[in-house]
Amino acid sequence: MRIEIKDYLSLHEKYKEPALTHRRFKHKDIIPLIDGIKKTNLFKVSEIGRSVQNRSIFELQFGHGAKKVMLWSQMHGDEPTATMAIFDVINFLCGPDSDNYKHVRDDIRNNLTLVFIPLLNPDGAELFQRRNAQQIDLNRDARAMEAPEARLLGERAKVHQPMYGFNLHDQNIYYNVPNTTNPVGISFLAPAYNWLRETNEVRGRAMQIIAGMFEMLDELVPNTVAKYDDTHSPRGFGDNFQSWGTSTILIESGARKGDPEKQEIRKLNFMCLLRAFKLISSDSYLKYSISDYEKIPFNASQLHDVVIRNVEVMKNGVAAKIDIAIRRDEHTVKGNYYTKGYIEDLGDLKDEYGYDELSDEGLKFVPGEVAKGFLKEVNKELVAELLKKGVVAIELNKEATSLISDNRLHSYPIELHLRGSYKPVESLNLGERATFLLVGKNGVKYAIVNGYLIDVNAPYRQEFKMNFL
Repeated sequence: MRIEIKDYLSLHEKYKEPALTHRRFKHKDIIPLIDGIKKTNLFKVSEIGRSVQNRSIFELQFGHGAKKVMLWSQMHGDEPTATMAIFDVINFLCGPDSDNYKHVRDDIRNNLTLVFIPLLNPDGAELFQRRNAQQIDLNRDARAMEAPEARLLGERAKVHQPMYGFNLHDQNIYYNVPNTTNPVGISFLAPAYNWLRETNEVRGRAMQIIAGMFEMLDELVPNTVAKYDDTHSPRGFGDNFQSWGTSTILIESGARKGDPEKQEIRKLNFMCLLRAFKLISSDSYLKYSISDYEKIPFNASQLHDVVIRNVEVMKNGVAAKIDIAIRRDEHTVKGNYYTKGYIEDLGDLKDEYGYDELSDEGLKFVPGEVAKGFLKEVNKELVAELLKKGVVAIELNKEATSLISDNRLHSYPIELHLRGSYKPVESLNLGERATFLLVGKNGVKYAIVNGYLIDVNAPYRQEFKMNFL
């Protein structure tokens, strides 16, 4: 079985599942994909159970080899990146005999039995929330197994008794590779099976496989990988699978700048899974040592959406030059989402980084203005003009209903509201809404609107996910 490391990048473009293009797909979106997989007759497709809200949970089995590999994804409903990658991998496994990788598929089929559970928490996916419909965190239910979805995963582990397991998740986007400004794209972990974090043969195999995946990623996308925190969690499924004798690998999907729907991270997942299948099928992971795994750095947590440096701020009659760190939380509404930007930290932030950074001497904090009078319409030109004047919010006439979607969302780089009670941010406080101005010698240079850094002379350089206030 042979795939050259350079081949992994191009493979994904060929086999990427076109029906999945964003993170907020739902259970109904994967049903046609499952039906299509059934028709190939290459997979054993089974409905293995139902969620709390009676949505079907599927298991897809490929191959008849002696080495059994079990993969489960989206036990947290808002962590879908690996689910997309699983369908990409399945497309590869269903690929034509006429391409250059028939021997790869044959080796996987003959040496491995792959068991995929692509969407364990369909109720959580429906609302794009972490927990299931009972508000139970499935990955903290391995010990009690009160949730039906958790019991189902435990039962399938007993049925298959896999030698290898892949626990597939998404981590928050604010982890960085230590001593760099790089977001962590993929975070690995061989979970600890006890509090002492000892390494036995089972956990050691997982470490060796991770070392082999890391080698590939470090060659193709260097400074993108770290390790997840290895504190033992007796409630966690990864830790328990490890203790049950399954060499278990946690893959956490991180982030890349300019990839909000995680399509690049999806590609890295695809590459990691194919690489792991190769390593397991051929036992070539044995050439890697546990020390190779231990050399991978742990996640650092120094990233923010925006970091602004050396801003002059007047507070309580005292002036100071400080750094400002801003983060944006996502809020899901009817299948879409908007963000809420807030002040995460203030002060000396030399050791913190931003996806967007600004360091411009002579900038001062100034509260933004509000365009009064209840305007009847908004357009890009008007918003650009108002931003230059220091306006960060517009009061809209109630008749301007054409601007208001059913979800009350918009994409203008300015705050819109209808109530007539908008209050500008008068000073910087932790947790405060991040909407204000940065003024230089010649007037307004930048606006911070709902946590987005905006050059008032070029306000549409990025996409905005905003809601009406």
